[in-house]
This record gives sequence, C-alpha cells and structure tokens, in this order.
Amino acid sequence: MKRHYIPVTAAVPGVNESQVAFIRKVIRTALAAQGVDFPCEVDVLVTSDEEIRALNREARQVDKATDVLSFPAFELRPGELPGPGDADPGTGLVPLGDMMISLEHVTAQAKEYGHSNRRELAYLTVHSVLHLLGYDHVDEGPMKARMREREEAILGELGITR
Repeated sequence: MKRHYIPVTAAVPGVNESQVAFIRKVIRTALAAQGVDFPCEVDVLVTSDEEIRALNREARQVDKATDVLSFPAFELRPGELPGPGDADPGTGLVPLGDMMISLEHVTAQAKEYGHSNRRELAYLTVHSVLHLLGYDHVDEGPMKARMREREEAILGELGITR
C-alpha cells in the first residue's frame, strides 16, 4: 500500500532529522488512531513566532503568535473522514491539509508546563492532525473534552505521558 506523504519544511534553525522523523511518526500514529487507512498528504512547516504571527494575522485576523495553525483541506466533523475518492488524481493521495508549528512556542510551552520539548512537539502535532480531521475546541464543553480525550489516547499510543 502507498504510504502517507508528509513533507516537513523547517523554516528555522534547530530542527534536526530525528525531530522531522518524530513529527512524521506522530502524524502517522494519529492518522492510524483516527482510522485513516488510505494514503494521504499532510504538509508541515516548522517555523518561528514571527512567521506564524504573520500567518495567523493573514488567515484568522488574529495579530499574535500562536503555537500551531491547522489548515484543513476538508470541512469534516469529528469521526468523519474523507474517502479515497477525495484523492488527488495525480498523486493518488488525499490532501488533508497543512500544519504550521512554532518551534519557539514548543520550547516556551514545554518549559511552562514542565515537560520535554519532545512531548510538547508531539502534543501540538496530534492537536493539529485532529483539527485537520474536523475536531475543534471553540467551546469549553464537550467538543473540547472529546478532542483532549483523543489527544491523550494518541499520545498514550506513542508512549508519551504527562
């Protein structure tokens, strides 16, 4: 079977091959945990606070840096998946969307929450995959709780605990 295509672009220094491989592993684990069993594409940009702030301002009219931005290719509800019929005819891959992660936020939030940069990077990556698959946390209620539950389950599968 054709595998997922996960190009990772590092627009900042300090991103090494093992981190890139880790991001890909986290994405593949999250996709499998959500039942995505068809080949798809997720484009990842690891960037700076400055660049993510510009993207946030442009895309969401929010003029501040953030930890992660997700740009889903489909409007899905949690549990709903695109199908193989949504694949790009040229590549045979279903384009799920793009994620941008601020490496500066990864470092700052890991320190703030008292855990490793690796755990924070995994958390933000899983969080973004869930956004690409229709999860959201616009309210503080059941939607957010369901998203947190999935995040913790996927991090558990990766052996990453609090």
